[in-house]
Amino acid sequence: MKPTRLIIFFAFLLLAGCKLDITNPNGPTDAQVLSTRDGMITLSIGMRQFYSTSALESLLLAPGTTTREIKGITTFTNILELEAGGTGLPTFNGNVLGLWLRMLRVMGMAEDLIANAPTVLANEPALRSGIIAHANLFKAMALGGLATAFEQVPLQTNKTGSVTFSDRKAALTEAIRLLDEAASLVATNPPTATFTTQVTGADFDLVNTIQAYRARYNLAAGNYPAALAAANAVNLTARSQFVYNTQSPNPIYQQVQISANYAPRATLGLPATLLEAGDGRLAFYLSTPDKTVNGEALKTLKGFFDAIDRPIPVYMPDEVRLIRAEALVRSNGDLTAAVADINAVRTQRTGDPFGVYPGLAAYAGPVTAEALLTEIYKQRGTELFLTGLRLEDSRRFGRPAPPTTLTERNRNFYPYPDQERLTNPNTPADPAI
Repeated sequence: MKPTRLIIFFAFLLLAGCKLDITNPNGPTDAQVLSTRDGMITLSIGMRQFYSTSALESLLLAPGTTTREIKGITTFTNILELEAGGTGLPTFNGNVLGLWLRMLRVMGMAEDLIANAPTVLANEPALRSGIIAHANLFKAMALGGLATAFEQVPLQTNKTGSVTFSDRKAALTEAIRLLDEAASLVATNPPTATFTTQVTGADFDLVNTIQAYRARYNLAAGNYPAALAAANAVNLTARSQFVYNTQSPNPIYQQVQISANYAPRATLGLPATLLEAGDGRLAFYLSTPDKTVNGEALKTLKGFFDAIDRPIPVYMPDEVRLIRAEALVRSNGDLTAAVADINAVRTQRTGDPFGVYPGLAAYAGPVTAEALLTEIYKQRGTELFLTGLRLEDSRRFGRPAPPTTLTERNRNFYPYPDQERLTNPNTPADPAI
């Protein structure tokens, strides 16, 4: 594996209004960027912007196609291969390669910040803690994205290639370690207004995002008490979002609305038994005109993806409520409390930071672990549509799976890209499906 280390090029290239010609001898070198205060700030911004415009695109669209949330409707072969899935998904698929490389690029940027910020920012503890915590968060997000799609992943990039691989459990463990460290850093030396102004901006809530992702990955790893504790630490009235503009456009809007490579399925990829008439989230995410492709009913995408500058949530508060409910049920906890969190999602009509309102009646089913887990999956499936979480959810909840059926997901994990296998002898065997 040889993930690019031309960090300065990508970091500066992604900044609105900033142009950098890599052949310019007067341009800053990697060493200059990684040894200056301004370089730390610039790389931090570039890392987040690259994630939000490129890595996030891959995480939402590739697994979103695999889990039937959206349908590939283009004539591009790489998208049609994802749409078909199964054993026919080739190891040279461009979208799978894009997901792999983009997550690794985020990891590389984060690692450079983590390695250099302690020295460069030694005299600014508050800025240092913010920069490192921010980098820890994005490396954890990249690891989590890889673990969503692949059975084994590198925990660290390598400039010379030939990294070793670890299983998904180790990847989640490392992501959690990074997030725990990030939470400790910002608690010990809270980032100042300077960090917020110069690095994250007002729209990205670092502290609550760290806690939300701690909850997410602890749940995926089966650490239910830790998931519950982290979820309880999230301010559910806060809003953390990736922002876009005409220079850095919403990537899903570009792919779905402008390029017309995908369209959302009318069922959000869920079976009819997991949909409820009158659920306000269907109208939030889907619109007309309807279309039919190969006999399948499709819709027009709305929600967070209907304008070039529409922000996309970094996490959604109702995900946090559903994490609490699931952690309680899976740890043999208070089922009444789990129902209360489920109902906080189901019945919500006001107060959501992103304006997502189901407006449903309270849960009236059996208060058993089995029934509540089905209800939690149902609520996650609708609330968290096209957030990159469905593939992990589908496996964790034991939903119908290939090779027996391709109706809810057409792959369990992706094959490793040819580009990786050709340059790295440590690449594992591909999963069967």
